[in-house]
Amino acid sequence: MNYFIDLWNSFYHVMIEGNRYNFMISGLKNTFIITFGALAIGVVIGIIVAAIRTSFDKNKESLRTRKGFGYFSLSFLNSVCKIYLTIARGTPVVVQLMISYFIIFASADDGVPVAIFAFGINSGAYVAEIFRSGIMSVDNGQFEAGRSLGFNYLQTMWHIVIPQMFKVVLPTLCNEFIALLKETSVAGYVGVIDLTKAGNTIAGRTFSYFIPLLSVAAIYLILVMILTWLVSLLERRLRKSDH
Repeated sequence: MNYFIDLWNSFYHVMIEGNRYNFMISGLKNTFIITFGALAIGVVIGIIVAAIRTSFDKNKESLRTRKGFGYFSLSFLNSVCKIYLTIARGTPVVVQLMISYFIIFASADDGVPVAIFAFGINSGAYVAEIFRSGIMSVDNGQFEAGRSLGFNYLQTMWHIVIPQMFKVVLPTLCNEFIALLKETSVAGYVGVIDLTKAGNTIAGRTFSYFIPLLSVAAIYLILVMILTWLVSLLERRLRKSDH
């Protein structure tokens, strides 16, 4: 019993005295802002890159025989996408974050938009491969159906293929959101007061690391457990809709 009393006294001294818990609230807010903002950027980039790569893979044989502007332009864009994917997935996200903050946006006063940009660029590479696998899983008959309705390739992708692709990849995309939520814990490297940085700030002011860092870990764990539960509900609903 005395152990729990001592633990509560320690928690009160570290987190509640001086309203230091406000650091955690502010940090959690920034964590959500960065995560949602980065995922939005990642989805936009992912759709564009996946569309380019799948368009090249599905049409390269027919385009190659004509060797026209369409083939060379699509081939160039596909090469650019491959370079982007290699760099984004082949280098640590914390290095990309520091390059964005200290080099690309060296004059930036606020690290939150920079973090959104850096994590968004990184997430876009993974989302692109998720979308690419989803598009490739759509039956080729759907492309032919779109053409028979008078749609061109882009219209077929936008109106027929991409809606079906989203249904296939939605659970995987939600898991990418969970992974991105945890990845943002390194945003403190560029001075952003995210959840992890907030816990470390409290620890530095109180000279007690046990309570702040344990609280940070507990918050992340609760968030991930809730999101994982929601993803499982989504997967069950999607499976029911298929029957």
